[in-house]
Amino acid sequence: MSSWIVIALVVALLAWAVLIYNGLVALRNRVKNAFSQIDVQLQRRYDLIPNLVETAKAYMRHERETLEAVIAARNQARAAAERAEGAPTDAAAMRQLAGAEAALGGMLTRFFALAEAYPELKANQNMMQLQEELASTENRIAFARQAYNDAVTAYNIRREQLPDVLIANAVGFAAAEQWVLENADARQALKVDFG
Repeated sequence: MSSWIVIALVVALLAWAVLIYNGLVALRNRVKNAFSQIDVQLQRRYDLIPNLVETAKAYMRHERETLEAVIAARNQARAAAERAEGAPTDAAAMRQLAGAEAALGGMLTRFFALAEAYPELKANQNMMQLQEELASTENRIAFARQAYNDAVTAYNIRREQLPDVLIANAVGFAAAEQWVLENADARQALKVDFG
């Protein structure tokens, strides 16, 4: 009779561990899904930036260095996003992406500030449409980042609470990194209005 009790306890303990493990897997997958929503919007932004630069080239002939710096920052951010896409719960990859995105935001701010000096560029219909699309994309990115941070918070809370922490540490569920803007300038909304 006591062997049945031991077997029942072992089965109950295994079932409990499986439930915890499956819950952690579900939350980790929500983090990955939330990041994929950010990735879609970042890709949209990365696709818009070369069009902005090409539109501005005809007007900003003397600003080649700035235009090239914007494209270089875009390429670095895109590479960081590709690395983070493979492991959105990897803290180092997310910090690298946040830093690259902050640098890109700074370059875009510089680009738009410089473009203010070109009235013909400000009046260009294609430029205005691209700016509107970029502003819309920036809003979508902000919303997706919030959803990502919410998913990370839920995942991290669950993996740190008892008894889940025992399973999480035993099978390698590492903490996920929030998307935090370290640069104070990057916390400011990107101004894309030439109005």
